[in-house]
Amino acid sequence: MIRLQSTLCNNFRSESIKFRKLSYFRSSKKDSRKMAPLIISLALPSETGRVLSIQSHTVQGYVGNKSAVFPLQLLGYDVDPIMSGQVLNGKQLWELIEGLEANNLLYYTHLLTGYIGSVSFLDNVLEVVKKLRSINPTLTYVCDPVMGDEGKLYVPQELVSVYREKVVPLASMLTPNQFEAEQLTGFRIASEEDGRKACKHLHAAGPSKVVITSISIDGNLLLIGSHQKGTGDLMTALLLGWSNKYPDNLDKAAELAVSSLQVGHVLMVY
Repeated sequence: MIRLQSTLCNNFRSESIKFRKLSYFRSSKKDSRKMAPLIISLALPSETGRVLSIQSHTVQGYVGNKSAVFPLQLLGYDVDPIMSGQVLNGKQLWELIEGLEANNLLYYTHLLTGYIGSVSFLDNVLEVVKKLRSINPTLTYVCDPVMGDEGKLYVPQELVSVYREKVVPLASMLTPNQFEAEQLTGFRIASEEDGRKACKHLHAAGPSKVVITSISIDGNLLLIGSHQKGTGDLMTALLLGWSNKYPDNLDKAAELAVSSLQVGHVLMVY
């Protein structure tokens, strides 16, 4: 347990965070010399960037932005969260974007989107993508098309076609689970080969990187018997973070993301 936790922390620290100490300061009073309290400041690596994360928020538990923001910050990113799934409509989303623009804060290197519960809100997210790319044409858009799981939708049916026809072509990286990949491609995934076929289909639609984050198929894969919330949101955030560091090695980025999830799972379960 201790070793695993240390490994996880060291993984973040060695890859992304550098520390420096602040030294003595002299107060305005004569003959008064004090030591400043030890302050640890984070020096962001040059390869990290600014992320706008549009996802759900919950009071209790860790899903959506509560799963994504802190890990990305640990990896050195400056993250601005916008909460979907609450009393926030498309017009209000756009007002937030206009406020950021008015303060010259609309330059982002990455856009991350997760759960979105209505077509009108998703249509406005599409406008956000276009707006951000007009400011930074190299913007990386990482889309987790949160629609459902285990054979069931938990968003309105009409969202599926919007994702398939409008969102997928704009995404740089797509991270559906098995059920969502089936919804987006229109065919059943019952084997690893089916999964590869689905990825190729989605690649052809637009995104250069596709990761199906969970597949349940017959075989000898051993599963750990537990049920956790927010793992897909966390996985997508970690994939964003590590794939930016290893832009030409998705295998390496996925390996690091999965390693963090596995360690976190052990810490939660045992």
